[in-house]
Amino acid sequence: MASDVDFPDDENGDVLRRMRESGDNLSVARDIDFTVVFATRDQVQEFGDHFHDLGYRVSAKQSGCVADLPWDVVVVKNMVPTHAAITAFEAELQSVAAPLGGRNDGWGCFEQ
Repeated sequence: MASDVDFPDDENGDVLRRMRESGDNLSVARDIDFTVVFATRDQVQEFGDHFHDLGYRVSAKQSGCVADLPWDVVVVKNMVPTHAAITAFEAELQSVAAPLGGRNDGWGCFEQ
């Protein structure tokens, strides 16, 4: 049961602990938005095409939230929010983003 799980002491673990403490049912799958930031539209296009071709919903906008990486790409994955699954998908995103000059910038989802 998710409420009996102790999460690792890292950023993802902290978020999942807060979700659990607020009453979120972490055993329920939901859409999770993973944000990756880039400097240029060309980088965004290549990254977005890669994940779109894998069947993910992808959107992009120039937000400027990160000054030197003003483009946000959101990749949506429907999944149960486990520490292992989130961390693994972030690693997959980063493996594609890094050669293009991008980096992960967090994730979020609605409470279940």
